[in-house]
Amino acid sequence: MIDRLQIAKPVASEFEQFKADFSSVLHSEVPLLQSAIEQVLRSNGKHIRPLLLLLTAKACGELTEMTREAAVIIEALHTTTLIHDDVVDETKQRRGMPSLNAIFDNRIAVLTGDYLLAGTISRAADTGNTAIIKIIANVCRELSEGELMQLDNTEKHSVNEADYFEMINKKTATLISACAEIGAISANTSSDTRKNCRLFGKYLGYCFQIKDDIFDYYEGLNIGKPTGNDIREGKITLPLLYALKRASEKESSGYMEMIARQNFTPENVSELIAFAKCHGGIEYAEKQLKEYKQKAVEIIGNFPESEARGSLLLLADYFAERTN
Repeated sequence: MIDRLQIAKPVASEFEQFKADFSSVLHSEVPLLQSAIEQVLRSNGKHIRPLLLLLTAKACGELTEMTREAAVIIEALHTTTLIHDDVVDETKQRRGMPSLNAIFDNRIAVLTGDYLLAGTISRAADTGNTAIIKIIANVCRELSEGELMQLDNTEKHSVNEADYFEMINKKTATLISACAEIGAISANTSSDTRKNCRLFGKYLGYCFQIKDDIFDYYEGLNIGKPTGNDIREGKITLPLLYALKRASEKESSGYMEMIARQNFTPENVSELIAFAKCHGGIEYAEKQLKEYKQKAVEIIGNFPESEARGSLLLLADYFAERTN
């Protein structure tokens, strides 16, 4: 297993400072809102996105005050998206704990997310850097489009591979790409380096989402949501998408009808999982994941040798090999 402490080593002190800063900026004088914020902080994740931002800045040059501020901004934005996602997906559990909408209700969860988003935009504006402000605004737009694409695809019960990758680019990769690009911007690097960092983050985002899709097909993993959750929500992710394309029309039609009718009994979900595995869906998704990881590695491999570059390569390994 890849040691996250080893990955963070080149920016260890800055990463610890980020954690303290992030906790301190989330607060409100309104008791109900503060209670919701405290619940958000209790369910904090691994902070992989701000770590990526810090490491990218370090690999490009030196961390600046803008780098440190941007790490807080990006994690606040990520937290907002998780809160809103849980409401949209009607998710009752996040990282093994009750989601905000499960503890309170959708109204309080949405308004808490809106409050955090407003704070995120305000802090981005305070940087005075128009490039960062535009990236944050673009991430918000792309995330909304990605969620709506997924909802539309779920309603239509149809999706092809091109649509799938467009959706995960908007829904997942755009934020991770922004982390790497903003890290480069904060280190005052060249436009070419900034572009390479943006691509590096995009490919990591693809790895992250494909790995998440694979998790849905296995039991006993500590991923904070039950096995087959995506299938129960009618989401046709890469392993199942490949299986439906590869199987005969006669065989796949029965499963497509099952999906169209949203007949997701425990037995049917198990059947769909077995079907995807039987027709090489997992192997195909893993192959795609490895190819995108390799693209990411090739980009960072061209950066000047440094401890931070080594950690970015380890981070690529982590995105591809993580177990939760």
